[in-house]
Amino acid sequence: MVRSTQKEIRQRAPLWLVVLLLANFGLMSWQAKDAETGQPVVKSWAQSLFTPVQTATTGVGGAGVGFFRRLADMRQAQAENETLRARLAQTENELREARQARDENERLKKLLDFTKDVSYQAIPARVVARDPSVWFNSLIINRGSTSGVDLDMPVVTPEGIVGRVVGVGPVSAQVMLITDERSAAGAAVGQLGQSNALGSVRGYGKNGLLEMRYVSGLETVNVGDYVVTTGQDRIYPPGLNVGAVVEVIPGSATTPHTIRVKPGARLDSLQEVAVLNYHPPQRTAPERTLPNVDKGKTK
Repeated sequence: MVRSTQKEIRQRAPLWLVVLLLANFGLMSWQAKDAETGQPVVKSWAQSLFTPVQTATTGVGGAGVGFFRRLADMRQAQAENETLRARLAQTENELREARQARDENERLKKLLDFTKDVSYQAIPARVVARDPSVWFNSLIINRGSTSGVDLDMPVVTPEGIVGRVVGVGPVSAQVMLITDERSAAGAAVGQLGQSNALGSVRGYGKNGLLEMRYVSGLETVNVGDYVVTTGQDRIYPPGLNVGAVVEVIPGSATTPHTIRVKPGARLDSLQEVAVLNYHPPQRTAPERTLPNVDKGKTK
């Protein structure tokens, strides 16, 4: 046993020597310091060894953090964009409502100024519906008999005549537009009282125009001339604007002109109108004069 043990010791002696030498080398290296930096040499070696691994790990970690950070930023930007879109839509709606209110105020102001200028009581009304059964040639207003509206009262805007009342309810009325083929109005081309180009206008049934009839072919009529009411129809008071001449087919001494008139009122976009409480003057019969008879003379 003793011999085998000594033999094993002798066999292991070189191994122990190597271990002792490595331990001594390690202690010497641990205590050794770099002459330039003053740091232990082992620490410098360890830093050099692990720097690539640390750099790779830091790069991967930084990329992962950056990815999730960019993802969070994208979500935040998307939420902010949705908020901005909602605010923009709200601002556009408010701007649209403000413009509509401004336009309505301007229209009402013009209508109010117009009703002050006419010498008849004017009943302001709002268009609430159009009747599609007659190709939009009639409309409904929100004033009726309780407001003083009656049949055959003229309906106008500051730009021109619209039509006449053909149906009345307590709180609404139906208006036949001047463009309806069943509607008509006495009219004159040019200044009322000075023009002899007299006739009547009625719905033409095409392009929203009016047709003026019975104007003598001997009268001068040009495109752009304005047309006004004469009052001869006993519906519209004299002097109201009808529109402007847009086409003239000349007549002759025996044939009247063919005249197309564009209405002054914007009949396709009416929103506010005025009903005129107009009653034409009563026509009086001419007085009969008796011949002078001398009662004192007899045949």
